[in-house]
Amino acid sequence: MKTENNISKEELQLMLENAAPLAIIDVRSKEEYDENHIPEAIYIPLDQLKKIARFLNCNALYVTACGKGGGRSAQGAEILSEMGLKSTWLIGGTFGFLSSEEE
Repeated sequence: MKTENNISKEELQLMLENAAPLAIIDVRSKEEYDENHIPEAIYIPLDQLKKIARFLNCNALYVTACGKGGGRSAQGAEILSEMGLKSTWLIGGTFGFLSSEEE
């Protein structure tokens, strides 16, 4: 099951402000995550996502993020979707989200 589902930084910001039941998952490498990440994001590398997905809450929405959005984050959302979880990926990724916070 391929997911084309994605979310904009504006939609995500609104959901965070409204305390929507969601979790942001940063799927990049540990080095990339340590360098810079969305403050609310938890770190689960893409290659570990399938293993950890079975422990995730099936009632939450999971938003995957990578650096620029669309590559690894889309893969991560697809993995979660295949595991029966609600998932989407962040357009523009971590860099796009953080740059919008600085404006």
